[in-house]
Amino acid sequence: MFDENRLRVFAAIAREGSVTAAATALHYAQPSVSHHLARLEAEAGVPLVQRAGRGIRLTEAGRLLADRAEEILGRIDSARTELAAHAGLGAGRVRLAAFPSALATLVPTVSAAFGVRHPDIELALTEAEPPEALAALRRGEVDVAFTFHHGDGPPGGRPGHTATSILHEPVYVVSRDGTSWPGPRADLGTYRGQRWIAGCERCRTHLLSVCEKRGFTPAIGFETDDYVAAQALVAAGLGVTTLPGLALRAHRHPGVRIDRLPDEHRFVDAVVYGAPPVPAPVEAFLKVLGETVVQPVEWP
Repeated sequence: MFDENRLRVFAAIAREGSVTAAATALHYAQPSVSHHLARLEAEAGVPLVQRAGRGIRLTEAGRLLADRAEEILGRIDSARTELAAHAGLGAGRVRLAAFPSALATLVPTVSAAFGVRHPDIELALTEAEPPEALAALRRGEVDVAFTFHHGDGPPGGRPGHTATSILHEPVYVVSRDGTSWPGPRADLGTYRGQRWIAGCERCRTHLLSVCEKRGFTPAIGFETDDYVAAQALVAAGLGVTTLPGLALRAHRHPGVRIDRLPDEHRFVDAVVYGAPPVPAPVEAFLKVLGETVVQPVEWP
């Protein structure tokens, strides 16, 4: 069984890229860090690092252990926090990661309701796109992650997570207001000859998929994850884009027109690590979330 302190030392070495930098970050003497590394390699039975100039490079086994070490240490830290709250040493906390449009729309309402219902539970918020939020969840850095998908994969994004559906939102094509088009504005085929503004990898993949169904490949001229910037580019006549309802509820540029795409949705979930039961503060947050967020009929 691996020693927790050695895992923490190794995780620091992996993050910092050298024994010296890890010693500085941990406030350890360098020989102590080297000793922990040597003992951990002996326990693992395989080399974990290779020398690379003044630093080190993780072996394949080292990369595997570094990923698992972050996850294990995160779970240990979370367990200590939960046990402290259970023992009355603290009221507990919920750390939430949410993507930008959810952070600008859903999170303020839910956070306010949660604060009224549970004033003694600390709620910490951080902005993160779904892949980063799920990685932070696995490492124990957050307790709940708001994620989204377009019906093209498991809600939680990977095995070992439990996802609760929050809502599904319409997807709209966003074009410059006042522009005449040769076909129905809610049909993506109308814009086949236009430049497109694409977002994150998931959104871009979805855009390519829905355009392919209509017989064309969109010519992507700009790439931005910022829904404010995307609308500004559209309003300036530099292209067209698609955006989900949450993004348009968070910000609506006066110079754009939106048309709902039939049968296209983005699904928003609240994801926790592992299987139920969840810690009491997280359960309380999810309960308030379920009572606060109402599925809209039409947005924005």
